[in-house]
Amino acid sequence: MEATSANETKQTTLQITGMTCAACANRIEKGLSKLDGVTSANVNFALEKASVSYDPHKIDAARLEQTIEKLGYGTAKQVANFKLEGMTCAACANRIEKGLSKLPGVTSASVNFAMETARVEYAPGEVSIADMQNKVKQLGYKAVTEQERERAGDVREQEASRQKRKLLVSAILSLPLLWSMVAHFSFTSWIYIPELFMNPWFQLILATPVQFYVGRQFYVGAYKALRNGSANMDVLVSLGTSAAYFYSLYLTIEWFAAGGSVHHGPSLYYETSAVLITLVVMGKLFESLAKGRTSEAIKSLMGLQAKTAYVVRDGAELTIPVDEVLTGDIVLVRPGDKVPVDGIVLEGVSSVDESMLTGESIPVEKKAGDAVIGATINKNGMLRVEATKVGKETALAQIIKVVEEAQGSKAPIQRVADVISGIFVPIVVGIAVVAFFVWYLLVTPGDFAEALEKAIAILVIACPCALGLATPTSIMAGSGRAAELGILFKGGEHLEQTHKIDAIILDKTGTVTKGKPELTDVVAEGDETELLRLVGAAEKNSEHPLAEAIVAGIRDKGIELPGTQTFEAVPGYGIRAVVEGKSLLVGTRRLLEQYGVEASRAYETMARLEEAGKTAMLVAIDDRYAGIVAVADTIKETSKAAVGRLKEMGIQVVMITGDNERTARAIAAQVGIDHVLAEVLPEGKAEQVKKLQAEGKTVAMVGDGINDAPALATANIGMAIGTGTDVAMEAADVTLMRGDLSSIPDAIYMSRKTMSNIKQNLFWALGYNTLGIPVAAIGLLAPWVAGAAMALSSVSVVLNALRLQRVKIRS
Repeated sequence: MEATSANETKQTTLQITGMTCAACANRIEKGLSKLDGVTSANVNFALEKASVSYDPHKIDAARLEQTIEKLGYGTAKQVANFKLEGMTCAACANRIEKGLSKLPGVTSASVNFAMETARVEYAPGEVSIADMQNKVKQLGYKAVTEQERERAGDVREQEASRQKRKLLVSAILSLPLLWSMVAHFSFTSWIYIPELFMNPWFQLILATPVQFYVGRQFYVGAYKALRNGSANMDVLVSLGTSAAYFYSLYLTIEWFAAGGSVHHGPSLYYETSAVLITLVVMGKLFESLAKGRTSEAIKSLMGLQAKTAYVVRDGAELTIPVDEVLTGDIVLVRPGDKVPVDGIVLEGVSSVDESMLTGESIPVEKKAGDAVIGATINKNGMLRVEATKVGKETALAQIIKVVEEAQGSKAPIQRVADVISGIFVPIVVGIAVVAFFVWYLLVTPGDFAEALEKAIAILVIACPCALGLATPTSIMAGSGRAAELGILFKGGEHLEQTHKIDAIILDKTGTVTKGKPELTDVVAEGDETELLRLVGAAEKNSEHPLAEAIVAGIRDKGIELPGTQTFEAVPGYGIRAVVEGKSLLVGTRRLLEQYGVEASRAYETMARLEEAGKTAMLVAIDDRYAGIVAVADTIKETSKAAVGRLKEMGIQVVMITGDNERTARAIAAQVGIDHVLAEVLPEGKAEQVKKLQAEGKTVAMVGDGINDAPALATANIGMAIGTGTDVAMEAADVTLMRGDLSSIPDAIYMSRKTMSNIKQNLFWALGYNTLGIPVAAIGLLAPWVAGAAMALSSVSVVLNALRLQRVKIRS
């Protein structure tokens, strides 16, 4: 992912390898932030990604990768192999090679003219296979993949596979050592232990592969951390296990030199180091598997995409991968198929299931000229669609991008955990050293083994893994679950801020109401059908939105409309027309008064309809009053229940509109809103937001139109109704894809649940370390128990975060 803003700031995402705890993420973040040209750097330990904004005139992505490697970590690279078509000489190969090399995220590109192949090494977070294919196409050639696109999860899956193998080796070798450890306890004297298991040489043979093969990753991590002047979890594990292993090795050599026998062997600690390493590797494996589940939302969103498309090119119908569809292509969508890309219907009539995007279970009718969205399902008719948005531009791709960025962003509360974990390890090492000397000099004078055991327990119990995972895993799970509910948080900071909302301003038109007028009332002096037939015939000549609503309402009743002899619009008053020889007037009181029509008996009914927020129009036929038709922008079905839920949550609800006071209050009363701001100009909406903020409120603004954008940007949290304009959605912090107000309390509820989950995680992570260190220091915690507890703490934090994926929303 790479973006460039107007001020030439680029943003890139790098997949990082080699991190073992939050201290690593903190160190990389600091290292990147210090670089000249980097405006912001955010490293997410749980996602294993770095998001960096930088000035391309001062620094490039290659330099960022070099810095990460100097800090002792790596950036995950993937290799794509292509079969090239259309090359005629070595110059063609050179041109393709140069073109691919210039793409952001491409580390190296090599084109073999003789073999007609290209090999590209790239960072998956910055460039996709489709981007490379498009670049080759721009140069006048074609690149065909020889292997399926690798997913971002492959790196994690390979790492999990390696850890599984190491865990198996470690467990097999550690089991006899654990068995021999049982002999140390008097209450287990009845358990049979083979004499071989007590042999120091046998224990050394078992412990050495565990220490240096399985445990190599901790030594490498510790070396890199110490080389860069910092410490992390690897330092603690390496120190603790090395102390136990090398002290045992010293005792083994001493015992052998003294001609010792197996029956009177020394008390060794090989099992301490081996079992510790086994438990830490097991904890890391469980943690990795659990972390993978926090990105299930992204996988499920990606799974919605169509895999292939049926396109018409040069008169031929072809089935191609969806990545190869181009803007302007004609796509055929058969009944039951997924719409592959966003587009406009050219031919055909069908109904399309858009529930994945809008939450609306009823299929939407589509005909020529209507827009369709990629990943929605065509139900019953053949559609011929012109592709308007493909690849990263489609609505679903944008949703996936928003969710990925939200999961990768850092909430303010996480920075507290980062600061703590950054200074935690050096302090722990200091405490362990002090504890060692206290035990060696004061508690058990001269007993080196006893003092060492206490120091090892402190080093192991204090690993801050759980602390580093506490926030990002909750953000990932919470934002992912919210996305499944049609709520897109643009970043972790917005997910955090939303729970603080105590006042919400709702725009009326298109937010509380449907934003589209409908025929609501008909009051006829005579035959209602005849009245509507004549009114509809007259109004169908008008382009006014109210006229369109009247005509649509009459046609919905199945009434056929006759032709019109004459038609005249009277601006500000209504219309005049002649239908089937009859003279019609439809409009205001003044219109009828102007033509001398007496209609005073209708004024009371008209006033009652207007008080209910409706626009009422008088009808006269052949200069005699004939009835009233009323039109209104009706409220959404879910608006009243949503406002009730918001009030239950203790949130002040305010409705804002440019309409007159009477209409506004009528609409507000229908949904239960007490505070109304009427006759507010578009530019005045932002001012009203500021007034509430001045009262100390944390304000959310909810809107759907271009005129709402300033207010959305001014509010503490801007929420855009997803059925609205792109401008409103761009200015907002949260997008409510389902287009109804019930998503607002859902968003606040998810934010509250997520923040509660983060606080639980931080409490248990910090509490575990705070309690564990003194317990280990006073000698109540064996090192292997500390190792098991450390592994359990990390896994428990991730599992707690995963509970967010099962949150049920009250409908």
